[in-house]
Amino acid sequence: MIKRSDALLRLAVLAWVCALVVSYASAQSAVPATSEIRTRVDEYMNAAVTVNSFSGSILVAQNGQPVVSKGYGMANVELAVPNTPQTVFRLGSITKQFTALAVMMLQERGQLRVSDPVCQYLTDCPATWQPLTIRHLLTHTSGIPSYTGFPDFPRTAVLPTSAADMVGRLKDKPLEFAAGEKFAYSNSGYYLLGLIIERASGKPYADFLKESIFAPLGMNQTGYDTPSRIISNRAAGYARQGGETVNAAYMDMTVPYAAGALYSTTEDLLRWDRALSTDTLVSQKSLDEIFTPHKGGYGYGWSIGQKFDRRAIAHGGGIYGFATHLNRFPADRVVVIVLSNIEGASVGRIANDLAAIVFGAPYEIPRERKAITVAPKVLEQYVGQYRIASPPVDIVVTHDDGTLVAEIAGRLKLALAAESNTTFFSRDVSAEITFLADGAGQVTGLTLRMDGNDLPAQRVK
Repeated sequence: MIKRSDALLRLAVLAWVCALVVSYASAQSAVPATSEIRTRVDEYMNAAVTVNSFSGSILVAQNGQPVVSKGYGMANVELAVPNTPQTVFRLGSITKQFTALAVMMLQERGQLRVSDPVCQYLTDCPATWQPLTIRHLLTHTSGIPSYTGFPDFPRTAVLPTSAADMVGRLKDKPLEFAAGEKFAYSNSGYYLLGLIIERASGKPYADFLKESIFAPLGMNQTGYDTPSRIISNRAAGYARQGGETVNAAYMDMTVPYAAGALYSTTEDLLRWDRALSTDTLVSQKSLDEIFTPHKGGYGYGWSIGQKFDRRAIAHGGGIYGFATHLNRFPADRVVVIVLSNIEGASVGRIANDLAAIVFGAPYEIPRERKAITVAPKVLEQYVGQYRIASPPVDIVVTHDDGTLVAEIAGRLKLALAAESNTTFFSRDVSAEITFLADGAGQVTGLTLRMDGNDLPAQRVK
């Protein structure tokens, strides 16, 4: 029996994949009519519900207007409350784009500059942080390790955390690399940006975002989450364990803070998308800066790349009980928003496939996966350690009583069912592993597919 770790994968691995991998697809055909898009989306989502038990809300919009806006599954399973376009979900790392825009608003107001040293705004700043600028935090190039990857994170995630507590935990950790040298996704950087926003504005992070972004845009169902608040239409968060739906682990929302503590609806996020297409909140110059890719194809709170031969601006989020993804295609005025109250749901794949439907590109409808029995001697040849190169993530594969088990990043163990002698899948999260061999039949590596994105890993042991 495999005991599932308390959702670390979503913050340390799965959220990283959802947030940062922008897949490339070149095949393209005629753009379908609106009625055909609706029909295909319904067909796809009905399959996602039937096959993968998808629960959440989706929105597909063109030119600022919804083409499809619909809820699926239950916002509260115990009370049999269905999801709707008005259902409120925790956003996880989609929060980062709001944090980044808040920084740019303060820059336009002359209250900070992204070239400023972070130590100008933080107390008890360690000597190793002296070279770091706000821009390094925005672009994940600071080298500050992500606190969601700390071994004690499952324990500390449930505890109220003050700014002093978090800075105290971070300041004595060595930098992973020199400032600006590399890209490494870091929730720590965006936590610190929240503190900088508070210092520069003189207001609490939540208040600044409400006054400067949410209220002006009419995003009345968006805000900073706290367990004590009564939030209309709030979805409960769930996870999958052993093929069953269970209540998600608890997280105190002072822990994700400016890196992941916001909540919203698909309808409010469409208002957000519309604002990003104008100079309503900040100037076009600031928007261009936000959407300029740096190392790793990351801008300020967004991953930037190409999909379907189009410029794509995207970000995903993963937090206990929820999975989210937002795809923007600015030149086409198309946005796809997928919010789920099932931890580890395949929101990135769904968002990409719904965009493919809009653009007339190839996609695959979710299908039922059937497990087969694989001989123990075949399973044994896959036992070993594999490594994703950048950023480095280790996958340790073991054989436990006839079942392959993959431990990802040392934090989550996934029992794998065999679909073939080389391909295995998880029944609980959107993850698949295909093992690779050389001409002599020696296993040399694997491909980890998470939420529709392929990550190659070489065998190291």
